[in-house]
Formats: sequence, structure tokens, C-alpha cells
Amino acid sequence: MTHRFPIKEIARQAGLGTATIDRVVNNRANVSTQTKQRVAAAIEELTAQEAQLSARGRRMFFDFVIEAPVRFSREVKNATGAVLPYISSAVCRPRFLLQEIMQEAEVVAALERIHKRGSQGVCLKAKDTPAIRGAVRKLQASKIPVVTLVTDLGDGDRLSYVGLDNAGAGRTAAYLISKTLGNRSGAVLATRSHERFLGEEDREIAFKEALSKLCPNLAIIPFQGGGGIYAKTITQLTQKLANVADLQAVYSMGGGNKAILESLERCRLKPLVFVAHDLDRENKELLAKEKISFVLHHDLQRDIRAAFDHFLAFHKLALEPTTKPASTAQVLTPMNVPTDLLREELIGNR
Repeated sequence: MTHRFPIKEIARQAGLGTATIDRVVNNRANVSTQTKQRVAAAIEELTAQEAQLSARGRRMFFDFVIEAPVRFSREVKNATGAVLPYISSAVCRPRFLLQEIMQEAEVVAALERIHKRGSQGVCLKAKDTPAIRGAVRKLQASKIPVVTLVTDLGDGDRLSYVGLDNAGAGRTAAYLISKTLGNRSGAVLATRSHERFLGEEDREIAFKEALSKLCPNLAIIPFQGGGGIYAKTITQLTQKLANVADLQAVYSMGGGNKAILESLERCRLKPLVFVAHDLDRENKELLAKEKISFVLHHDLQRDIRAAFDHFLAFHKLALEPTTKPASTAQVLTPMNVPTDLLREELIGNR
């Protein structure tokens, strides 16, 4: 594996030991594919950050621990790369642990490793469980600030939350559905990727409350599971919808929309309106093809910049952030997606 960085520097970026890095870069035996990928990613990150090294200021390492489908993790990484050149008070080096599914023990172990090796801040997207909250408290007690991204932790022990106003988004989804369906009766499918993501729970609670007032004739069919993963979501959701006959709308709170659409097709269901979240690559394509009706979008770059602002303020390298941590949902349709993004998806699918 070719590189131009010291083994110690790669080890720090990857969060691995120097002996492991030495085995990987020298193509020695007994190294897992996952470890090789982790080292390759660390070298790629160092290369991308090299231009920033000429900046004056303190060099700081920040850890991103994200449980999310690849499509969202990719957006997080892209957004981080986009905001780093605009941070002048320090040289910020992100380290990424991105997995589609993480068990509670895996998240806790990752946070323990970060605690042991040190970090200037952790940006966390994970389930809200007692063990994970305990690991976050331990980091905070050791002066390693934790900022939650998109989904929060229940007891508030983290430094701050950045991301969407989830309750406001849920109410917006109910409003859009009510304006589309009017006084129709029938069912609305409300999907979440997992019951332990607090942000999705906030969306669901607000959605149910608002829809019951706006459309009392509509029954809500809740669905939790799949983790936004294609095959798992199809299997579980198809079973859930097997006996549903009058589905009028879908509110997808946790992603996996291609899988949801496939499940609907298998069950021969054609809802009149489909509300989704986040303008990732998959949703750009679905919106351009009018497979979904509305996307509740928020500026992920703004969220990531807010996270860095909180970290730098914690370390006395910046003023306290003045922007509100929760961002308002922007309603996107096939008619108002930024032209360059829409064109990109249409060209890519010819």
C-alpha cells in the first residue's frame, strides 16, 4: 500500500496500533480485509487533509461515530470535507467510524477506544440506550466533548445536538399529507429504521399528533425495523403490508426508500403521496423520477459546521455558536430541487 505518511501518523488517524499499520502497509499476512479498508481510508483522509496542514493553529483530532446506511454516511463525510477548509482557528482532522448497523456493545467499545487514545471531540449518531449514554458521560467527564448528530440522546449529557428539528419535521409531513389527501379515509404508513433512534421517535410522535387533528379519518400503520438496509427492509415491510388494502400515504422517517417502494409494489399498493427525509443521492434520483412526492431536507454542511463550532468553543478556540442547533426542514419537490443536482441524477440514470 503506497503512502507518504509516517506509520505513527496513520495509526493515530486510523485509531489502530503502529504494529497493525506496519503489517498492512508492508502487505504482511494475518490482516483482515476490514483492517486493510480502515487503513486505506485513514491514508485517504490524511491525503485530503494535507492541504490544511499549512494553516496556522493547533492540530486537533475529531472522531465521527455514525450508525447509518452508506448513503447517509457518505453525505456526512462529504459535508465534513466541504466545511474543513473554512475552519481557520485550528487544523481539524476527522477520523471516521461509519457502519450501517452497530450493536450497542460495538458503539460502547468504539467510544471506549476513543476515550483511551484521546480525542478533541466526538460527533455521534447512535441509538439512545443506557450503555451508550454511560459511555458518553465518561467521555464528557474526561473533557472529550460529544455532539450528537440528527438523532439525540435522552438524558442530555452530551455537549450539544445538531441536526434537524425532528418534531417540526413530523408536523410538516402531516401537513403535506393532509393537504394532498383532504378528507380521504384509509391508511398511512409511517416507517422508522429503528425504535432506538430518538430523532425518528420525535418525528413520529409529532407526526401522529398533527395527523390525528388534520386527518382524523386516516389510520396510521407504524413500522420499525430494517435499519434502512435494502433487503432487510423489504422482507420485514412486505410482511407488514400483506393484508393492507387502502394505503393512501407514506411517511418515511428513517430512509431505505427504494426498499419501501419495492415492498409497496410487491403488495400492489399505490399511495397518493410519499414524504421522505434527506436529499441524499438515492432520494435525488427518486424525486427526479417522481417516485416520491416530497423530501424534508436540511443542510448537513450547516450541521457539521455547527458541530465543529461547538468543539472549538469548548476548547476556547472560538466563540460560542450563535446559530440554533436544530435546523428547519426545507420542503423539496421535483419542481424545486437545485437544478444542478437534479440534472446530475437524470444524466446518471440514462
